Amino acid sequence: MIIKEKTSLPENVEFIKVVVDIERGILSMDCEFHIDCAEELVKDGSEFKNLWGANIFPFKKFIEYTSMINIRPKIGNRSMEIQDEKIKEKVRQIIKNFLTY
Repeated sequence: MIIKEKTSLPENVEFIKVVVDIERGILSMDCEFHIDCAEELVKDGSEFKNLWGANIFPFKKFIEYTSMINIRPKIGNRSMEIQDEKIKEKVRQIIKNFLTY
């Protein structure tokens, strides 16, 4: 589901997958795979180059910046984890702006 306004995470979830559009400042969450959330955002007008995946662990108040969609060797992100600290911060801020956990 695409999130464009402040909302709470579903209760009693161990973790939840999110994909953030760092250009549009929105996110999609609660998909089986990150690519499903990414496709949802692309259908809504996002460009794939602006999408980054993460996992939220609400009980630990922790964000893990890893996803298969983050592997982008052409721009220097050769791992599942987001390597660029500026992108990580944008992802963190958008999650903070929209999700309460």
